[in-house]
Amino acid sequence: MLRIAVPNKGSLSGPAAEMLHEAGYQQRRESKELRIVDPENEVEFFYLRPRDIAIYVSSGRLDIGITGRDLLIDSGANAEEILPLGFARSTFRFATKPGTANGVEDLSGMTIATSYEGIVAKHLADNGIDAAVVHLDGAVETAIQLGVAEVIADVVETGTSLRNAGLEVIGEPIMKSEAIVIRRTGADAEETKVQQFLRRLQGVLVARTYVMMDYDCRVEQLEKAVALTPGLESPTVSPLHNEGWVAVRAMVPAKEAQRIMDDLYDIGARAILTTAIHACRL
Repeated sequence: MLRIAVPNKGSLSGPAAEMLHEAGYQQRRESKELRIVDPENEVEFFYLRPRDIAIYVSSGRLDIGITGRDLLIDSGANAEEILPLGFARSTFRFATKPGTANGVEDLSGMTIATSYEGIVAKHLADNGIDAAVVHLDGAVETAIQLGVAEVIADVVETGTSLRNAGLEVIGEPIMKSEAIVIRRTGADAEETKVQQFLRRLQGVLVARTYVMMDYDCRVEQLEKAVALTPGLESPTVSPLHNEGWVAVRAMVPAKEAQRIMDDLYDIGARAILTTAIHACRL
C-alpha cells in the first residue's frame, strides 16, 4: 500500500482532509484516529504532527506526505516538494522597530527571534549575512520589547499585530509558503501509485479552478463565442433542433465566469449556465 502522512491538526489538517476526500480517498471520522486504511484505493494514511511529516517521509518509512513548504524547509529533512496544493498560504517576513534596519543586508551582527530557525538560518546563509538566530515557540512579537532580539522573523498576513507591537516589516519576503506534497529526495518519481495519487490531487485543483459553461448561440456568432470560451483544447459544439442555432460547452476559469457570461449575452448567446466540476483528468 501507498503510505501517506497527513497533518493531524492545525491550519493544514482540515483542507488536506477535504482535498483527499474530493480525490476519492477515505478519511478518518474521529480526530483521535492516528492511522486508517483505505483498502479500495490501496492507501494507508498516518495522521502526524505537521512539523514531523518531513522527517518521517525523509526516513523512507512513509512514501509521501502533505505538509507546508515552510515546515519542509525548516526541518532540513532530506525530502523535496513534488506538488503545490494552493491552500494554507503564508508569507514570512523580517520585522523590527522603525529605523533599525531596511533589509536583510542590514542584519549582520544582530539577533533574530523566530519560531522557524531553519528557514531564517538558510535565508541568512543564502544572503551571506552573519547574524544570531534565537528559537522561540509561539508569538515572537514581544521578543524585541523584552530585549531578546533586535529583529523577528514570522508569518505576516495583514501586519496588524506587528503594528500594534510598534514594529514594521522590512526588506523582501523571506519565503512564501503553502501546503505541498513531498517525497524523499531521490525516491522513484514515476512510481505508479504515487503518480496516480498526484493525478487525483491535480484533478481536484483543476476542478476547483474551472467551471463548465453551456450556452446556445446563433451560428453567425459562433466564432466570437468560441473566442470567449476556447476551452482547454476546444469547445464542444452541437447543432440544435432550431436551424441556425448551436449549443456550446467549454471549461472556463471560475473567477472569470461572470464576466464571460456577460460578454456572451452581449453577442446574443442565451441559456447560459455554469456547473461545478467535481473531478477531472486532463
